[in-house]
Amino acid sequence: MSTTTLKRLPSTPRPFRLPLGGDRFLLALSIVCGLLALLAVFGPLLAPYPPAQTDILAAGQGPTGAHLLGTDSLGRDILSRLLAGARLSFAGPGIIVLVSSVLGTAVAVTSAWIGGAFDSAVKRVLNVVFAVPGILVAVLAVALFGRGFTALVIALSLIYTPYVARVVRSVAATERRRPYIEALQLAGLSGWRICTRHILRNVLPIVLAQATIGFGSALMDFGAMSFLGLGVQPPSAEWGLMVSDGRSEILDGALQQSLWAGTMIVVTVVCFNILGARISSKIGAKR
Repeated sequence: MSTTTLKRLPSTPRPFRLPLGGDRFLLALSIVCGLLALLAVFGPLLAPYPPAQTDILAAGQGPTGAHLLGTDSLGRDILSRLLAGARLSFAGPGIIVLVSSVLGTAVAVTSAWIGGAFDSAVKRVLNVVFAVPGILVAVLAVALFGRGFTALVIALSLIYTPYVARVVRSVAATERRRPYIEALQLAGLSGWRICTRHILRNVLPIVLAQATIGFGSALMDFGAMSFLGLGVQPPSAEWGLMVSDGRSEILDGALQQSLWAGTMIVVTVVCFNILGARISSKIGAKR
């Protein structure tokens, strides 16, 4: 029996395709998240002022015709900083999710394919990692490698990898036990080809759902670390850093910087988390 014939067997499951058009709420969430992503890409180009431009005479002002969302304590336009900060606020979590998804999926598929003692060891290691608070690991990593964007992204990528691996591993293990895998082995296909062409293809929807939820969580953690002064450093514009910078202004009655930056974080996290949960429910119903 040839490989071509095996690929046409009805026992080989087809890749799951998410029916966005059949769920208006899911479609609306996808559009909102897409617009937020576009904001991160083109936001700096839409900013009415340079994000680092100061105007002491306009410091701490509320919304005006010249500054639609007001200014901070240094007279910097808050709208411009929100738009410019969207790029860093999305780039960090985006890289974190990409790296952790690739590493976690590779570990999960490899563990499920080899099985036996190796799979048991991987499960035990993942359980041990879950016992350690992720934010503590991030703080220690930043303390060792220094503050800034790069160190924080590396630290959070390593923290998120076990979460992806644990979720994807269970799905990959189920695929590993399906009859079509045994048929492909009998046909002489290599383990690498079976994993990359079949198992990986069928776990990708789970990876997508986990990455969507993980993006919201990563954005929140990334902003929290910047808020603590361990991530992006001034004078860069980043939403978590803007919330931190606005703390001293709240006592003077100027809520606008922390309020708007915090609102952007909350809206983005909620949208991506709900989208990821909705995708997960669709995948569960399909399976």
